[in-house]
Amino acid sequence: MLTIRFTRCGRSKLPFYRIVVTEKENPIKGKFNEMLGYYNPIANPKIPDIKVERLKYWIEKGAVPSPSCASLFKKQGLEGMDKFLTKPSKKGLKKKGQQETKDQQSVPEQIPTTAA
Repeated sequence: MLTIRFTRCGRSKLPFYRIVVTEKENPIKGKFNEMLGYYNPIANPKIPDIKVERLKYWIEKGAVPSPSCASLFKKQGLEGMDKFLTKPSKKGLKKKGQQETKDQQSVPEQIPTTAA
């Protein structure tokens, strides 16, 4: 399965990322099929250089962008990246719901006493 993801370059504490198309099983710093651009998070403003035509070509061929790449592409104005972003899991919602029910159960019921 092809994926579009970041490959970290640069030196210590000065990251620089290449945006590459590669097989999902390949190591992060391993070989890749094509370099689609780069992203420098240290520069001000943080504007990536992306080959948009090639990006659209690879997505049509079935390549799936990682959530971090999809988020960057969405910020750059590319449409259709919402389906590649991860959605919040329902596990967190269940935990919050369980916490509320536990709080309600931990409150002991007070039995009214009658004074005789």
